[in-house]
Formats: sequence, C-alpha cells, structure tokens
Amino acid sequence: MSQVAAGPGSPTTGNDQEKIVKEAIGEISHIATLPEVTLKIIRLVEDPDSTAQDLHQVITHDPALGARILKVVNSAFYGLPGQIGSLNRAIVLLGLNAVKNIAIAASLAKLFRGGQICPTFNARDLWVHSIAAGTATRLLAVRAGLGLPDEAFLAGLIHDLGILVEVQARRSLFVKALEKCQTVPSMTLRQAEIKTFGVSHEQFGAGLCQAWKFPSSFVYVTGYHHRPGELAANNRTLTNLVHLADVLTAQMNLGYTRDVEVNEISKDLLAQTNLTAKQIQEVKEALPTAVEEASALLTEA
Repeated sequence: MSQVAAGPGSPTTGNDQEKIVKEAIGEISHIATLPEVTLKIIRLVEDPDSTAQDLHQVITHDPALGARILKVVNSAFYGLPGQIGSLNRAIVLLGLNAVKNIAIAASLAKLFRGGQICPTFNARDLWVHSIAAGTATRLLAVRAGLGLPDEAFLAGLIHDLGILVEVQARRSLFVKALEKCQTVPSMTLRQAEIKTFGVSHEQFGAGLCQAWKFPSSFVYVTGYHHRPGELAANNRTLTNLVHLADVLTAQMNLGYTRDVEVNEISKDLLAQTNLTAKQIQEVKEALPTAVEEASALLTEA
C-alpha cells in the first residue's frame, strides 16, 4: 500500500494499517463488487492486443450495459454528432478506455445503495455528491486542457469509494466515527475515522482501487484527494482536479459533503492546475445542469 499513509497523528503503524484495509476489503468482496462483465472489460482494455470487436463481443452478453453505452454516446455528455444506433460504432467512436470507464461508472451506482445508515448519513447523498464531483472534475479537466474527460469524470465519481468500504464492512465503526464528528464539530471525518478505524476512507478507497487493479492515477485520487500536495508533483494532476471538484461541491452543497475539509480554493492550487478564478466560476455556473445530465445517464432505466 505505497503512498497511502494515514497522516500525522495516526495511532497505528504502516503494517497495522495495511492489515486493517486488507481485512475490510476482503469482507466486502463477498458483499459488493464490480460485476463480472465489468471486470472482463477492464482486463480486455488492459490487453494491448484487444480490439473494439473483442469488447463488442463481451458487451453483447449484457444488453443493459450495451443500452447504457448507446445512451451515453448519444447524450450531450459526449456531444458527438448525429444519432448512433450501432454498439460497435459507439465503441469505435468512444474508444476502448472510455467504454471501460462508462462500464465502471454504470456498475458503481449499485454499490451506493444502502439508504439511511444513521441520522447524519444517507448513502444516496454520497452518490449525489460523487456524481457532482465527477461532473465537476470533468468540467475542470476540459478547462485545464487535460483531455481524457471520461477518465476525469470517473476519478471524481470514485474519490470517496473508501466510505463505501466503511459502510459495507465496518458499519458500526463508521457510525461511531460520524458520532465523533457530531460531538466535536471541529473534527474532520478523516480525523474521526483514524481515531475509530486506525485508517481513513482515503486508505480504504486506495486499497479497493488496487484490489480492482485500477490505474495508479485512481489509487492516488482515492488515497490523496484531501491532501494532493503530499503526492509527488508528477502524480498530482488528476488528484488536484478532484480536490478542487470536492471543494466546489461543498461550496454548492451538492450531496454529502461532511468529509470535505476546506471550503476555499488556494491560489497555489489554481496555479498548479493552470486554472483561473474565472474558469472556476464558469464551472460552478455549468455544474447544476451538467450534474442533471450525468445523473440521468447513471440512473437505472
């Protein structure tokens, strides 16, 4: 579990933390994981010899996923010209990596089911926040000239995956952490998690991304979205954008934002991401409509 430390003041050693994360993830693999078809798609896209036709053959066995991909490719989200009715053409137009990301995003919606866990937490609110963060990351990535908008969207969507691990595998402890936040309003959720679990949702999220064999950029996003400055400069780009998106969603009160630790965007972070205050304002103005579009794409038909 490299580069996923609990941070200052952690009461447990690195080995202890790794064991805590591994045990929890081992348990949720029996409760909620990515569908087999999604795992097959990930393996296929990682294979340099794979073709669009190989991907088409896998997706045809999951008509619901095929319909979702056509829905996405024909949406304002991608802005491609004309109506595309062929799944094969959709895969070619989007590219294998984008199709993989859509499959993962569509699968994740099912993991956020769970309703009201306690008076201060509803899994549905976390899903709303995750979609908003994904949408904001995508908008920021476009303005920053980063490219890969689907990867940026998925990065924002999964940034709080670690909270799901806590909810699925250690629910009673998660509720205790939330109660600590209520008792001490100045305490961040991450601080409460470290006191309760010995690790935070960042470590749980990074561990789950590693278990699912996600790219290292997603491990960094889940593991460092509250503290991107602790990453090496060349590993920080996407995580910086997700951090910015997280702050924007908190400013706009979109979904569950109790875990967001800052409410202001530093000039230093803007400089690192090549974004201006004007562009941030443009993203905030575009966000409500864009979130509605993304929510419609990820809602079960």
